Amino acid sequence: MSYITINNVWKEYGDQVVLERINNTVEEGEFITIVGASGCGKTTFLKMLLGTEAPTRGLITVAGEALRYEPDSERGIVFQRYSVFPHMTVLQNVVAAKEFEKSKLLARLFGTAKQQATEEAMAMIKAVGLSHAVDKYPHELSGGMQQRLAIAQALIKKPRILLLDEPFGALDPGIRADMHLLVQDLWRRYKLTIFMITHDLKEGFYLGTRLWVFDKDRLDPQAPGAFGARITYDVPAGEVDPNAGNIIEEDVQATAAALKQSNSDQSQPELDGATP
Repeated sequence: MSYITINNVWKEYGDQVVLERINNTVEEGEFITIVGASGCGKTTFLKMLLGTEAPTRGLITVAGEALRYEPDSERGIVFQRYSVFPHMTVLQNVVAAKEFEKSKLLARLFGTAKQQATEEAMAMIKAVGLSHAVDKYPHELSGGMQQRLAIAQALIKKPRILLLDEPFGALDPGIRADMHLLVQDLWRRYKLTIFMITHDLKEGFYLGTRLWVFDKDRLDPQAPGAFGARITYDVPAGEVDPNAGNIIEEDVQATAAALKQSNSDQSQPELDGATP
């Protein structure tokens, strides 16, 4: 039995179809990278895995059980924008994530529980390479350091599934390369199953074990929301045929251009009484 099964999942908002006929399986420990044009439901899919959104139709199962559509400690997420508390130090930020998990009502721990949380936080801070910055505040950290902190917050809860929504999109190339090495190390060390959205096709092939492309293979220019995106490519990552990469890039760019044109056409005002 596969670790994660996605069975005929659709997501609709009113008459707008975002995703349709999503079918796939994922084994525990895989690293799935996801690319696709803006508006093709990538973040919506991640939100369903997180549990903040539920499919309109279909079913997602994890370890043979239906996914619970509310966030829990089994699933962690890191966004492109750093989700850290600006008034807390690095150590306080990571301890707070543990406190929210263990004490949902008070979000505070005391005594032995507090000491244990602090020790776990220090170990996680070391794992992400921030031991030298435990007493610094977020505004004193670089973008890459803030993202390391956000990853530590997510991993302190010991999730089995880690969701990354364009986590490196705002970072400089050199810092991104360092973050690639960090994520790959943490993935292997903690035996995570990872889903990561990226707009960088090369990054997707480099980091993951499989690359999924979310794309609309049906598109009505007069009604861009009539059809949803599907997984149109599911290919092994790593070494890849350059021609395959070029085909994927061309498909994604074509859909992005078509969606942009459709949205532009939809927003054009109609001219009343436009008679000569």
